[in-house]
Amino acid sequence: MERSTSARLFAEASEHIPGGVSSPVRAFRAVGGTPLFLVRGEGAYAFDADGNRYVDYVMSWGPLILGHAHPEVVARVKEVAEKGLTFGAPHPLEVALAQAVKRAYPGVDLVRFVSTGTEATMSAIRLARGYTGRKYVVKFRGNYHGHADGLLVEAGSGALTFGVPSSAGVPEEYARLTLVLEYNDPEGLRVLLRARGEEIAAIIFEPVVGNAGVLVPTEEFLKALHEAKDYGVLLIADEVMTGFRLAFGGATERLGLKPDLVTLGKILGGGLPAAAYAGRREIMEKVAPLGPVYQAGTLSGNPLAMAAGLATLEILEKNQGYYAYLEALGARLEAGLREALGEKGIPHAVNRMGSMLTVFFTEGPVRTFQDARRTDTGLFKRFFHGLLDRGVYWPPSNFEAAFLSVAHTEKEVDRTLEAVRQAL
Repeated sequence: MERSTSARLFAEASEHIPGGVSSPVRAFRAVGGTPLFLVRGEGAYAFDADGNRYVDYVMSWGPLILGHAHPEVVARVKEVAEKGLTFGAPHPLEVALAQAVKRAYPGVDLVRFVSTGTEATMSAIRLARGYTGRKYVVKFRGNYHGHADGLLVEAGSGALTFGVPSSAGVPEEYARLTLVLEYNDPEGLRVLLRARGEEIAAIIFEPVVGNAGVLVPTEEFLKALHEAKDYGVLLIADEVMTGFRLAFGGATERLGLKPDLVTLGKILGGGLPAAAYAGRREIMEKVAPLGPVYQAGTLSGNPLAMAAGLATLEILEKNQGYYAYLEALGARLEAGLREALGEKGIPHAVNRMGSMLTVFFTEGPVRTFQDARRTDTGLFKRFFHGLLDRGVYWPPSNFEAAFLSVAHTEKEVDRTLEAVRQAL
């Protein structure tokens, strides 16, 4: 495919924007080559600045469960935009969207809107500390919760050691307040809880991991997570990615979770910047102006984002058969990938839940971040470009989930599998 316009735009962008991009993974550093400059989306397809069309499995990294430019969502945004873009004041759509969230998540009493997933997780952790009076937080290796300082932390030398910064600019002293464990290691979690449970304010976790590639939790791991409540530890389910995607009530509904707080984003904004943290009344009432935990945002509850999010959630709520459709379509893609890779004798593991999927180029199973790191990233680069050159836009990192939308059909999946076979 001819992509000279994208190459020219990237060269120009690199003169004005760090790395030429506004978010690192877009730069194609993990796969090489020049990133696509996308200018239009329609259903399951994205179009670049050179006029090339791609079956899109990035879908803006998850928000577009209805596909690009869904006509009802676009119409709602246009209607609201004509009345004003932002007010910095309460808006009726905030109330309506909060009600929709509560219908999807029956354990939620109060919802606070913010603009990004990072804001949501950062605020939820501050709230957990303010509510419990404790300062330590547990996260899991390979779970990504945004770029707040206390969450850009990796494990130290042992299971009970303090975290260490995983980014320049994060003070070591702050990183030490985060304890890092292995995802899907229930015994490691239990050991930590027995030793330090009464010091821990919260455990934050991705119920189904999407930022190490897709990792699916075991029943025993979920059981151990809920045992943390016995120590007065709050559970924060980071459903920025999985919320409204794995079911209308997200992973909380699908996996039967009982979180104290949940963070939401991506689909919540219907393609525009919106996120939220939500939970039980006695916890959420600690948030200002009701309580002492401060959090604010000029564009929080922005009318355009509320309109796009509400339109999206209303469509999903009325058409919950979409989730069975996405499950079946995801299974078709998974089976086809396994068959194509198996025919070539390529070591692989295909992890999927619902409409989230990752192909790892390693012998399975892949249950932990350490397992995922065994993937052959060199082979993935060739896989990615082989698909891109055949009109399939796969996530440009082996450690990101691919997403299906209800706009995808068997036609797009079968076209993708043919591209896979040609690329192999």
